[in-house]
Amino acid sequence: MEVKKQLISLKPYQPGKPIEEVKREYGLEKIVKLASNENPFGCSPAAKEAIKEAIEHLALYPDGYATSLRETIANHLNVEANQLIFGNGSDEIILILCRALLTPETNTVMATPTFPQYKHNAVIEGAEIREVELIDGNHDLEGMLKQIDENTRIVWVCSPNNPTGNLIKKDDLLSFMERVPKSTLVVLDEAYYEYIDSEEFLETVPLLQQYSNVMILRTFSKVYGLASLRIGYGIGNADFIRQVEPAREPFNTSRIAQAAAIASLNDQQFVAECRAKNRKGLQQFESFCNEQNLSYYPSQGNFILIDFKTLQGNEVFQYLLERGYIVRSGNALGFPTSIRVTVGTEEENEGIISVLRELLTK
Repeated sequence: MEVKKQLISLKPYQPGKPIEEVKREYGLEKIVKLASNENPFGCSPAAKEAIKEAIEHLALYPDGYATSLRETIANHLNVEANQLIFGNGSDEIILILCRALLTPETNTVMATPTFPQYKHNAVIEGAEIREVELIDGNHDLEGMLKQIDENTRIVWVCSPNNPTGNLIKKDDLLSFMERVPKSTLVVLDEAYYEYIDSEEFLETVPLLQQYSNVMILRTFSKVYGLASLRIGYGIGNADFIRQVEPAREPFNTSRIAQAAAIASLNDQQFVAECRAKNRKGLQQFESFCNEQNLSYYPSQGNFILIDFKTLQGNEVFQYLLERGYIVRSGNALGFPTSIRVTVGTEEENEGIISVLRELLTK
């Protein structure tokens, strides 16, 4: 049997090292995982209660249309219910869009480095990949525009960008949208939307009234703390979503995930508290970097990319790993002298900063 030739050299997504494996490997009792941009404060208590209730119905299939969650999000965002599509995490929406739009005769444009699943799924569909280097951690929107032609089906815009955390400014995004052909879908990936506290951010949902070629991606995996339940959604043009819906698997979001997502969305106080704590955590890392004369990008996410200049990211990663801290090495992210650290609790941040100071004194 033969699989698609493009799968032969394609590596599966590499998540951060699991806690249990690190404990066994290094004989450690306590591990702090700051690698996958999860919420260190967990999820809303209301979500936990909703999960308990949903457990009573495990024998039943979930609502394949996610009706209650659909209505809740539509009311929250002031959009129509048929403008939403749901996925097993926003990752699956990326897969659905690639499956629906990309072929070997088409191309797709994206920044580099950015979230790797855009390229991963485009490769599987055999599409041509056109990557445009970041400039100081930011999308080179002008460079991306130059790569668009009549065969470009999707342009991926990640804001805040993963792994740099940089935000695309209002005027830059508006100027970009005005010049993208209407035949090209612009995917605005806003996985870290709820963490943003910058006046430079453009609220993108109103763009849907002006542009039929926009899809906004959001998730419950980050600030809502439901990463293990895998649920995300896209917001877009109703006619377009109707056309791509057949590419979505039936029952692709679980009953438990839908119930937890509804409860989470209704607890915006929890979201606000997490956003405030995250901002304080980022300030801890920024102060450390300034003190040590280390470069970093101005993140609007729940992570920070720190450049150690003369040290390899793998070297810093390993030093932290052996002392009970799991982060992401920049070697795998396109920044070989950096590490990406998820913002943890105040105590976790202080702990890893202490270990990093120790490393730098050596």
